[in-house]
Amino acid sequence: MKNLITIFLCAIVLISCKDKIQNTEEAQPQPPTPIYEFGYNLDDYIVIRDTVKKGESFGVILDRHHVNYPIINEIATTIKDTFDVRRLRAGKPYLLLAKKDSTEQGQVFIYHHNKIESTIIDFTDSIVAIKNRKPIKYVEKTASGVITSSLSETLDSQGLSAVISNDLSNIYAWTIDFFRLQKNDRFKIIYEERYIDDTISAGIHQIKAAYFEHGKKPFYAFKFVADSTRMIEDYYDENTNVLRRQFLKAPIKFNYRISSRYDLNRRIAFYKFKKRAHKGTDFASPIGTPIIATANGIVTESRRKGGNGKYVKIRHNGTYSTQYLHMSKQAVKKGEVVKQGDVIGYVGMTGNSGGPHVCYRFWKNGKQVDPLKQKLPAAKPMAEEIKPIYLNSIVEIKSKLDEISFPDDIPTEVAILTEE
Repeated sequence: MKNLITIFLCAIVLISCKDKIQNTEEAQPQPPTPIYEFGYNLDDYIVIRDTVKKGESFGVILDRHHVNYPIINEIATTIKDTFDVRRLRAGKPYLLLAKKDSTEQGQVFIYHHNKIESTIIDFTDSIVAIKNRKPIKYVEKTASGVITSSLSETLDSQGLSAVISNDLSNIYAWTIDFFRLQKNDRFKIIYEERYIDDTISAGIHQIKAAYFEHGKKPFYAFKFVADSTRMIEDYYDENTNVLRRQFLKAPIKFNYRISSRYDLNRRIAFYKFKKRAHKGTDFASPIGTPIIATANGIVTESRRKGGNGKYVKIRHNGTYSTQYLHMSKQAVKKGEVVKQGDVIGYVGMTGNSGGPHVCYRFWKNGKQVDPLKQKLPAAKPMAEEIKPIYLNSIVEIKSKLDEISFPDDIPTEVAILTEE
C-alpha cells in the first residue's frame, strides 16, 4: 500500500514539473517578426524617415548621415541616367537606412516621388539605383450629382476628389463653360481609382465615361483610342464627334477674369493714355497661378525681354503660335515639346505690368489676332472605318452610365479591373 501511495505521489510531482516546464516554455517571448520595406530588413539598420526641406540637396542629406562628399559625387555620377539627384523636391518624403554601429553611416536612400513610385539608391558596397513601383489595383466606381452652386462644392460634399472636377473641366473644355454652370445642371461619371495594398487610395486614375446635363441638354463623353498608330486617347460623344478642339479657351484653368481684351486702339495710363495697340488678351489671376499650354506644340522661346517680362512662346503648327507674357517664372525651356494642358509657367508681374496677369497672344499665319474671335478647328475627326468599332465599344458602358441614378449618390464600387 505504501508503495502505491509513493508511486502516486511521484506521478503527481512529475506531472506538476512537466506543467511548469511547459508553462515556462509557453511564457518565453517569441522573436519579433522581421519588418521588410523595399526588400530591406529594417531591423538591420537605423531607420530615418524624413522629408526634403527647403534648400536641402541630396549632398546635404547624405553628409548629415556621415557619407563623405567624394562618395556623394560618385553616387550622383553613377546613377545620373536613372535618377538626377538635383531633382529632389522640398516636401517629398524619403527613407534613409544607416549602419547600426558607431558610425551610423547612410547605406540606402529611398526617395518617394509619390505614393506609388520611388527610387532606391543603394551604396552599401557598389552603387546602384532602381526604380520601384508598388502594385496597384484599379477599382471602377460611379458618382452622380446635381449642381447647387458649383461643381467643386457638389463633389466636395460627397467627399470626392477635386481631381474629378479638373478632369471634367478638361473633358468638356470646348463644350461647357464651367464658370457658367446653371443650378440643377447634373452629371454622372464612371471612373477608376487607384489603390495600394487594397485599402490605400492613390488617387483618381481616369474618367472612363461621363454624362453632363447642362441647360437641360445632354453631353456624353467616352474615352477611346481612335488613332492606333499614335495611341492617343481622346473623348468622343455618342455620335463619334471628338469633344476636344485644337485650342483651349484660356491659358488658365480656374480663378481668372479677363481684365483686358485684344484692342488695336486701346489707351492706357502706363503710356500716358497714348493710343497703343494691345494685341493680346489679359487673364488676371493671383501670382503663382499655373499657366497652361492651350494646344500641343514646341517651345520656340522661353526668356525675359523688355516689357514682355518673362514669357514663353509656342509654335503649334505652320499656322498657329501662342505667347504667354509677364510670368513670375517659366516651367519649360526652348525646344521642349508640350501637350495641351501642360503647365508652362506661372502668373507674375514681370515686364510692363500693372497687376498679376498673363497676356495671351495668338498668331495665325504670322499675324497677331484676337483668339476669342477665331473659329478654331476641331481636333482630327474619327476615321470612318473606326466609327463602327467605337459605337460598338460604348454600348455597354453607355448603358451602365444611363442606369446611374440622380441625385448625388455616394460613389459605389463596381468591380476590380486590373492589377499590376
